[in-house]
Amino acid sequence: MKLLSVVGARPQFVKLAPIAHAAAAAGVEHVIVHTGQHYDPMLSDVFFSDLSIPAPDVHLGVGSGSHGQQTGSILAAMDDVLADARPDWVLVYGDTNSTLAAALSAVKLHLPVAHLEAGLRSFNRAMPEEHNRVLTDHAADLLLAPTDVAAAHLRSEGLGGRTVVVGDVMTDVLGTVRESLTGEPATVLASAGVSAGDFYVATIHRAENTDDPARLAEIAASLKALDRPVVLLAHPRLVARSAAAGIDWSGGAVVLHPPLAYPDLIAAAMASAGVVTDSGGLQKEAFLLRVPCTTVRTETEWVETVELGWNVLATSAAQILAGVQRRAPEPTDAAPYGDGHAADRVIQELLRRA
Repeated sequence: MKLLSVVGARPQFVKLAPIAHAAAAAGVEHVIVHTGQHYDPMLSDVFFSDLSIPAPDVHLGVGSGSHGQQTGSILAAMDDVLADARPDWVLVYGDTNSTLAAALSAVKLHLPVAHLEAGLRSFNRAMPEEHNRVLTDHAADLLLAPTDVAAAHLRSEGLGGRTVVVGDVMTDVLGTVRESLTGEPATVLASAGVSAGDFYVATIHRAENTDDPARLAEIAASLKALDRPVVLLAHPRLVARSAAAGIDWSGGAVVLHPPLAYPDLIAAAMASAGVVTDSGGLQKEAFLLRVPCTTVRTETEWVETVELGWNVLATSAAQILAGVQRRAPEPTDAAPYGDGHAADRVIQELLRRA
């Protein structure tokens, strides 16, 4: 079998890692296409080395742009890549512009498409990611759902016949990384000058939080007012939008810090008192690490994290403060995201249907 994976953003590189390892173990020919949607080295190249992913076979280098420009550029470039490779399966990941563009290109060339992390829904049509994931699910031939909730969403949309629950591949890679970090201090402790168990980790990058100056100012005020140092991993989007809006992060609890390599991010989260984020991936990683999380959004695709008490949604400054400083959640042994062997199931499912 010849498998072609299309990735372009940080969460996709994390998901690619266990797939690449499982494909290699099964003797599957695996072509990796990097669209270049994320082109900052700390958001891209470092993940390949840190997670032992083979270098991309193709790098499209599309860079930034509006959603339409970025999607169109990837779509145009993918046609030649797929026509040349002629894989048995095109595997797309998550909900980015790279995902939708690659799926559309493959479908029009009559190549089978499998969607990893299918069935997630925020039910917020203002999110570009929601359109990407819904359209990709309806275009794809095989829907690889991470959870029973995701599979139920797909059944409700008439897609149950294409759906297989495989578990969440991010559980696979996080387990591997966590084991490798046993006993190691988080790099962030020294570089940010904080103490283990006495700081929060924060990431803010979504457009709904960064592109509205008043909204971003409210988030900044709430983080600066927290009771412990907040190591804010400053995504390039956050830096640019803060500068444009004249938002000053100094003078409070916030410690600005460059983005971390994935193993360092996991180590930092493990050593922290809690996570504050608008990232889909990090809120789930916090749950898997059993670190309290406050998600700065009105909804989440990972509803299990909220239902089990390890995640709360917050939008106002008061909600953010209350959420981050709340009492620790009740312990749980629940494993809604699988047993750490999702990637093996994905590869076996693709082999079975090739």
